[in-house]
Amino acid sequence: MLIAAPFVGLYPVFMMKALCYAIFACAFNLLLGFTGLLSFGHAAYLGAAAYATGWLVRSAGLSPELGVLAGVAVAAVLGLVVGLIAIRRQGIYFAMITLAMAQMIYFVCLQAPFTGGEDGLQGVPRGNLLGFIPLGNDIAMYFTVLAVFVAVFLFVIRVVHSPYGQVLKAIRENEPRAISLGYDVDKYKLLAFVLSTALAGLAGSLKTLVLGFATLSDAHWSLSGEVVLMTLLGGMGTFAGPALGAITIIGLQDLLADRVGSWVTVIIGATFVVCVVAFRKGFVGELLAWFNRRRAAAAQAH
Repeated sequence: MLIAAPFVGLYPVFMMKALCYAIFACAFNLLLGFTGLLSFGHAAYLGAAAYATGWLVRSAGLSPELGVLAGVAVAAVLGLVVGLIAIRRQGIYFAMITLAMAQMIYFVCLQAPFTGGEDGLQGVPRGNLLGFIPLGNDIAMYFTVLAVFVAVFLFVIRVVHSPYGQVLKAIRENEPRAISLGYDVDKYKLLAFVLSTALAGLAGSLKTLVLGFATLSDAHWSLSGEVVLMTLLGGMGTFAGPALGAITIIGLQDLLADRVGSWVTVIIGATFVVCVVAFRKGFVGELLAWFNRRRAAAAQAH
């Protein structure tokens, strides 16, 4: 379906934007859904990487792949610094520290001379990938973003199914027991935090190349709230859920923005409330639960 999308009338730029946010949601789900850590400041890493990539590609003349790698590195380093401060706290204290640190990063994005302030960083060229793939062509850019999304999706699956991922799930389910088994849970959580921020930075870097600009909204706390919404809507702790949630939210915003204006936030909020009440596990979570019930009923019947 994703391969056919740009050829069946779906606007490639919209699909690329949705896939960038799907990468962001998958990154956040690695932290919340599989480790049990709620970060309220994840937009800061997306925004920091977006600005870093935009400035390096536009002003320093870096190639798009080097600009993206630099943006990911910036997000990972920021994640390491914030993680070292926040990771020893739990629950609401961890969430509030991540929010406070994210607000500091947002202030830097607002005040730094190279970010463009409230106007943002405009006119970022896509350039040529590896020197010969013209990313200025929407189809070429789309399949590049799609390839990165698939790679991130498979990477998250591999991480979760690895021995390391099993420890993360043990920490999520019962952290004191994981400690009693001899695991240094702070190191495991810190690595998960850095991995998540690096992938969030990847989403921000790609988004800057796709749209050609980076703005303060990329680092604003409201985007951190949106990624929580995307993850819960699709299904926290599932693989496809956050990606589906991200595409749904971006689709609703794009579809409703020109028709209802500022009421789009009210409609999305009402949609979220209905889904939380009717689909407690999210779209994909409820679907998986239904399949499991069917399978269990069939096994009992035999």
